[in-house]
Amino acid sequence: MIIDQIIVVKESSKMKLITEVVEDIDFFELEEAEGKKSLYLEGVFLQSELKNRNGRVYPQEILEKEVNRYRKNYIKENRAFGELGHPEGPVINLERVSHLITELKKSGTDWIGKAKITTHTPYGKIVEGLLKDGSKLGVSSRGMGSLEEQKDGTKLVKDDFYLSTAADIVADPSAPNAFVQGVMEGREWVWDNGILKESEVDQIKKELDVPKHIREEVMLKEFKQFLSKL
Repeated sequence: MIIDQIIVVKESSKMKLITEVVEDIDFFELEEAEGKKSLYLEGVFLQSELKNRNGRVYPQEILEKEVNRYRKNYIKENRAFGELGHPEGPVINLERVSHLITELKKSGTDWIGKAKITTHTPYGKIVEGLLKDGSKLGVSSRGMGSLEEQKDGTKLVKDDFYLSTAADIVADPSAPNAFVQGVMEGREWVWDNGILKESEVDQIKKELDVPKHIREEVMLKEFKQFLSKL
C-alpha cells in the first residue's frame, strides 16, 4: 500500500522531454574585432499560443516566465549552449556543443533567437563545414514538462515547463527522425535533489508484475531501495 502511494507521488512529478523543430532559420557571417568573421544563426526559436505540428500549445504566460529565467541564468551568463543533433536527454553535453545562444527577444507571441557558432569546438566546426557545403539546417528547442490533453486532442504544456536549451541545430528539420523523437518523448524524467534523472517508476512497475505469492517480498525490496535514495 505504501509502495502504491510512493509511485503515485513520483508519477505526478514526472515530465516528458519535449522538442519543437523550426525550419526558417538564417545563417550569416558578421565581421567582429580585428576583421575576424564569426558565423551566426537567427530566427524564431520559440512560439506560444499556437498549435504546432506536434499538436502542442505553449501558453504565453508559461513560456514567457521560463524564457525570462533562461535569459537571466544562461544567456546573460554566457552559458546558453546548444548541441548539434537530437540529444536523448535534457542535460547539455559540453562535448557536443556547437553554438552559444546570445539573444532571445520577444516579438508578439514568438521569441526571436540569435546564436554564435562555436567554430573552435568539434561540433561547431561540423556545423561550419555543413553550411559551407550548402546544407540546409534548422533548430529544435529542448525542454521538460507535463502535458495536459484537451478535448480536441491538443496537448497543453503545463506550468512546470523547463527550458533546457532554446535551440539545438538539426539537419533536415522538415522530416524529423520519428524514431529518435519517439524514444526521447517516451522517456520520463524527475527532479532528484536538483538533478534531472530518468524515472524509475516503469521499472518498479515491471518488477511488481510477479506472481502474488512473491509480490510482497518484491514490494518490500523496492520500498527499501526507494527509501535508500531519499
